[in-house]
Amino acid sequence: MNLMMERLNTLFRYKDLLRELVVRDLKLKYRRSFLGYLWSILNPLLIMLVMVAVFSHMFRAGIENFPVYLLSGQAVFDFIRNSTTMAMYSVLDNGALIKKIYVPKYIFTLSKITSTMVDFVFSLGALVLVMIVTRSAFTPYLLATPILVIQVYIFACGMGFFLSAANVFFRDIQYIYGAFLVAWQYITPLFYPIDLLPQWLRSIVEWINPAWYYVEHFRDLVLYGCFPTMRVFVGGWIWAFIMLVLGLFVFKKTQDKFILYL
Repeated sequence: MNLMMERLNTLFRYKDLLRELVVRDLKLKYRRSFLGYLWSILNPLLIMLVMVAVFSHMFRAGIENFPVYLLSGQAVFDFIRNSTTMAMYSVLDNGALIKKIYVPKYIFTLSKITSTMVDFVFSLGALVLVMIVTRSAFTPYLLATPILVIQVYIFACGMGFFLSAANVFFRDIQYIYGAFLVAWQYITPLFYPIDLLPQWLRSIVEWINPAWYYVEHFRDLVLYGCFPTMRVFVGGWIWAFIMLVLGLFVFKKTQDKFILYL
């Protein structure tokens, strides 16, 4: 408990640095872009249009409101993919600064996850537009969306801490994780109903695929107008804190050796 309070106090002392790093990341992403932050909305919309055109005839049978089904799942998975990928390079990219002054090293990883979360929140504007066009119902359950965002944020932080530490010592992790993301995306029912999977594979996805919990949670809120089942809701929190504990443990155990490999 004392260790946790110490970590929180350290984070509070460096909150201004964290804020500046997040702002820097957002500005760099849209630097020299004419549309700027509008790309957070336009990008998922354009991707959705392409995927709807490709997959709608194959999978839309039995799927209620395929565009919202697709975009809601894709938005959650894109947040996980983008945040963890950016976090993986966070320590390496700031190696020069880490060598010169003392800064809590996890601040750099946390800033990448946080800036991507802000971008994710902006991108939800695209989902709102699609819901309006497709005449989806706006239910009070949408107000529970921040709970889902917090769950995915905690999960991404844990995974980001693990990947950023691993990438310092094993640069091949970049290529391994890239291949893993492709497989992870296709094993997560983003553009197809999970019923299409064989029963044995469906059971694996529903038990050990963290992204499935978050995608199902979000779809229940925005598409089906209900609160997720207790299994999905509790499972999302379990995966979030398992990954956070694992990521923090690996990061804390290895951070003192970072400077030797940067």
